[in-house]
Amino acid sequence: MTAQGLDFRVSPELRADLRKWRTRALGIGIFGALSSGVGLLISPFQFYRSYLWAYLFVVALAVGPLAWLMLQYVTGGAWGVIIRRPCEAAARTIPLVALMFVPIVIGIRNLYEWSHPARVLADEALRHKQPYLNVPFFLVRAAIYFAGWWFFGWYLNRCSAREDAEGHAAVHGKMSSISGPGLVFWGLSVTFMSIDWVLSLHPEWFSTMFGLLFMASQGLTSMAFLIALMVLLYYRRPMSLVLTPRHLHDLGKFLLALVMVWAYFSFSQFLIIWAGNLPEEIPWYIARLSHGWQYVALALVIGHFALPFSLLLSRDLKRNFKLLASIAVFILCMRLVDLYWLVAPDFRKESFGLSWMDFTAPMGLIGIWLAYFLYQLEKRPLLPLNQPHLEEVLEHGRE
Repeated sequence: MTAQGLDFRVSPELRADLRKWRTRALGIGIFGALSSGVGLLISPFQFYRSYLWAYLFVVALAVGPLAWLMLQYVTGGAWGVIIRRPCEAAARTIPLVALMFVPIVIGIRNLYEWSHPARVLADEALRHKQPYLNVPFFLVRAAIYFAGWWFFGWYLNRCSAREDAEGHAAVHGKMSSISGPGLVFWGLSVTFMSIDWVLSLHPEWFSTMFGLLFMASQGLTSMAFLIALMVLLYYRRPMSLVLTPRHLHDLGKFLLALVMVWAYFSFSQFLIIWAGNLPEEIPWYIARLSHGWQYVALALVIGHFALPFSLLLSRDLKRNFKLLASIAVFILCMRLVDLYWLVAPDFRKESFGLSWMDFTAPMGLIGIWLAYFLYQLEKRPLLPLNQPHLEEVLEHGRE
């Protein structure tokens, strides 16, 4: 199979499917957004709490693929060329994700106790952390995160478009040279983002593993999403002529590795804090291992690690398109459960509970984001036209 004999543009059949999926996603998103808007009028506190953890999931869907894109430019490999265009489309949604941050800015006093001057004055620990935990600096840091993510996404998309139009020589070395610093920025920004947006919900608590845990979580969320998407695309041209079981096997190995890394970081954090038994650290876990939350923790141990780990060990399963996509979708569901377990107990210490806005908020955010992502995906050919190793990619798994 040669690249010259294939048309990598979105086929009419796939374009129709993408528009159908986009319409459905947008409909679900609008319903979720309107329902959550009603919830904002009824219970502002619950709205912002539900919005926060759902928003963290959408950030992972947009920013995680950017990290995979930069990693592919740094390392190379057929696995990255296959998912490059979906990663680029996800990176182009970052301005929308930045706009979605506005409700958190508006509701900051409903979420973070350090945003209340009276509470800061009454708490010595909060006064000690005030130079970092204050509203102006919080907003400045968020602006830096979004600006950096947008810049790297914009630059790599721009270079990719030039490669399509002018050939690889026009951008030779540019994408790999910017991706190294980009990965460093991604790691630092995700670390500080996790501290700002999640860890500071309980400002007395701290963990040196929290940033690494969120980096692994973003990688896992985005890879699961990309696998599910690639299987959907496989049923229409041009990807039906390109994807092989070996491509999916490569992505499945990443998924298995990230499931193990997430479990390792999660258990390491728990073991260190529990063994240390310090009064400023232990309450965070006590709140999540009592009053019904312990069952959510058990579900994460089984559904987020034990089950997918056991299944993904199978080579045959990682080469089965439908089974691998099913596991990827299941992991995405467990990622939502994990984010809820990280965020919600800080507001529901007395008992486990669910609000109807815990369903409408993710429906609204994910639905709107997905509709915009599919719109961006439709804009460009699904494989880079002038990629030097495209022939190798097409023969991957056909030997």
